[in-house]
Amino acid sequence: MPKTFCLAHLSDPHLTSPNAAGARELFNKRLLGYLSWQLYRRREHRPEVLKALTQDLKAHNPDHIAITGDLTQLGLRCEYRQAADWLAQLGPPAQVTVVPGNHDRYVAASWQESLGLWEDYLKSDAGKCLFPLRRERGPVVLLGIDSAPPTAPFLATGSVGQEQLKRLAERLELELGRCRILLIHHPPHPDAVKPRKRLTDQAELGKLLARTGCGLILHGHSHRWQLHWLKGPKAPIPVLGAPSASAWGVRRGSRARYHLCRITQSDGGFQIEVEIRGFCQRVHRFLPEGLFRLETLG
Repeated sequence: MPKTFCLAHLSDPHLTSPNAAGARELFNKRLLGYLSWQLYRRREHRPEVLKALTQDLKAHNPDHIAITGDLTQLGLRCEYRQAADWLAQLGPPAQVTVVPGNHDRYVAASWQESLGLWEDYLKSDAGKCLFPLRRERGPVVLLGIDSAPPTAPFLATGSVGQEQLKRLAERLELELGRCRILLIHHPPHPDAVKPRKRLTDQAELGKLLARTGCGLILHGHSHRWQLHWLKGPKAPIPVLGAPSASAWGVRRGSRARYHLCRITQSDGGFQIEVEIRGFCQRVHRFLPEGLFRLETLG
């Protein structure tokens, strides 16, 4: 019987606090984000939810963990260090893959003082930090996209860019026969988020995927659980989004959830059993909330 590979997918943990921010660091787009955190986000993104998530992950011991961005609130230097410490507690870089989100790229910053602190979690197996990153794990190839260049105030749009799209097309065509899983922060489906949060080149990415195919796309950004489908060359491609991994659920539909994706090779493709695990406010634990299966050609 084929071995099952278990991939945990979580997103938007917003695990840090910007309380240590200095006035100079907030004298830009971050000021708007800081006000949002003070008014709403600090009540929604709670450390006790994240603690329960970490405990649940360790209890299930997945083969690999994928995090699709927004580890920080405002992309501050102190937050990058906080997130690096949390990642080290979650697991070694060989077992955890990260792609950046728009909050991790709130404003332009040097690599060494920002994402460079998580570099080992962003690297391909070959040792390079060039997106799309590539990590091969069992029957799975993880391809991580950077969709989060800094944007203007009031915008949270994303972009893949022509160079990254070109490399992604080449990589997808080389990985036929494996379960190709795309990790991206911004959802590539046009109905997933409002225009000010959209992926600006989603049409170009959609055309690419319609030609090359892909087994599964995992994303965050919307802070909602979502399942959409994109056109593939032979069969539709499932696009699965996770809400914030630290959300208490102040707003309806926003409560924290994550996925356990159990992937097994089958005749002509792969079967993916997806378990949804959600935070229960009553017992302060993550509990099973749903189970469904996907058939994919990979």
